[in-house]
Amino acid sequence: MQFSVDNMTCGHCVRAITAALQDLDAHAKVDVDLLSGRVQTEGRFTSAAAVAAMEAAGYHATSEISSQAPSTSESCCGHCHT
Repeated sequence: MQFSVDNMTCGHCVRAITAALQDLDAHAKVDVDLLSGRVQTEGRFTSAAAVAAMEAAGYHATSEISSQAPSTSESCCGHCHT
């Protein structure tokens, strides 16, 4: 999941965002890019839960949904047909 997060400027922000997401899943992978203002994470939680956790930590976050189509013309996984 990828999110756009406002007002992240320093190491404290990185630690706060990481802690908020790892409170949802202690094994979550969290990558914070201060320059772009984006957070990429993988964990056992929904996008809505991640946004709520970051908001509770004091950061306005929005989910970035990929609009990229599957790379094959048949399907994304080989089991469904478009």
